[in-house]
Amino acid sequence: MLNRLLVMISLICAAPVASAAPCGGSFEAFVTTVKQEARAMGYSKAVTEGFFENVQQSARVLKSDRSQSVLHRPFIDFSGRLISDNRMQRAKGYYASLDPLFSQIEKTYGVPRALLLAFWAFETDFGGYQGDHNTRDALTTLAHDCRRPELFGPQLFAAIELYSRGDFDPLTTQGAWAGEIGMVQMLPRDIIENATDGDGDGRSSLQTSRADALWSAAKMLRHEGWRPNEPWLQEVRVPDHMDWAQTGLYIKRPVSTWHKMGVRARSGEFEMPQAEASILLPHGRNGPAFIAYPNFDVFFEWNQSFNYVLTAAYFSTLINGAPAMDTGAPSAALDTPQIKALQAYFENRGIDAGGVDGVIGRNTRQAIRQTQQSVGLPADGWPDAALLRKLGL
Repeated sequence: MLNRLLVMISLICAAPVASAAPCGGSFEAFVTTVKQEARAMGYSKAVTEGFFENVQQSARVLKSDRSQSVLHRPFIDFSGRLISDNRMQRAKGYYASLDPLFSQIEKTYGVPRALLLAFWAFETDFGGYQGDHNTRDALTTLAHDCRRPELFGPQLFAAIELYSRGDFDPLTTQGAWAGEIGMVQMLPRDIIENATDGDGDGRSSLQTSRADALWSAAKMLRHEGWRPNEPWLQEVRVPDHMDWAQTGLYIKRPVSTWHKMGVRARSGEFEMPQAEASILLPHGRNGPAFIAYPNFDVFFEWNQSFNYVLTAAYFSTLINGAPAMDTGAPSAALDTPQIKALQAYFENRGIDAGGVDGVIGRNTRQAIRQTQQSVGLPADGWPDAALLRKLGL
């Protein structure tokens, strides 16, 4: 079993599905090729045939993958939708009622309960809704699809491994449309690496056990680089005039340097004065502002959406007692067609904006910042009508 697992890991890292089983084309031929790869990795015919028995390509999964409209919303709107009064009240209730569990997790992994509560809330409403998509079909569909086969191919093979261990039922296992499973929505490869028996019953049950799910989430975050006893996000005030091109995720400066530039903590003092940190302006220089400490980068190991990551980080600070953000008075957001037009402008000029999807993600923000600087606008990474006029869009 160990040798097969080592082979599986090496093949997964090489993204075999993306190369040996080309995306697109016949779904049946794709499944046949994946079965052959699995056999070459050491899985028995019974395992490969059993895993893929009656596998179906899911049109519903593809529709969900193409229509993530919530990600198109600007940060203030997006965060307002995710951070409801009910979620806040429940998070604070669990903060206290699950104190023994969280205290053990914090002692072992150094991952704060507020962070785990934020992910638990956003992913499944504290376990209340874990998804109704067949996980095997979802992963096979997405591995076959040509949009992100390099991501979902390895997850498909990880699911086969879980099945071979008796930890995955291809007919009954359900979860999110993108293949995540359980209360904190972990992908199969993450389950293999991080699933933990938190309640001591001898197995890890991420769908039914709070303790198992939360212990596993904490182990995963620590594995991805979480630094214990360090902050992750803090709201700040920025001066009316500064070098806005220095802001954004890709620029890190010592907190002391930001202080010299006029940045101040909105409440209290800077939590980690010696750290290298970034200034985030999700709505530009006239909107809310945050300083992102090194731990903030770990959030992207959980989810790649800038708005989701920032909202989860912000929500966890609220759970810890931080005041609600000052939304400021940012310029009006562009609509999705306008953002797509801007991204197409970047793409046509060889500027990497992460594709034409209508989402203002990390790469799009950086492209906006660079373009603003080149046309003489404040380079704060927020697209508005002034930028469109400058570019003739």
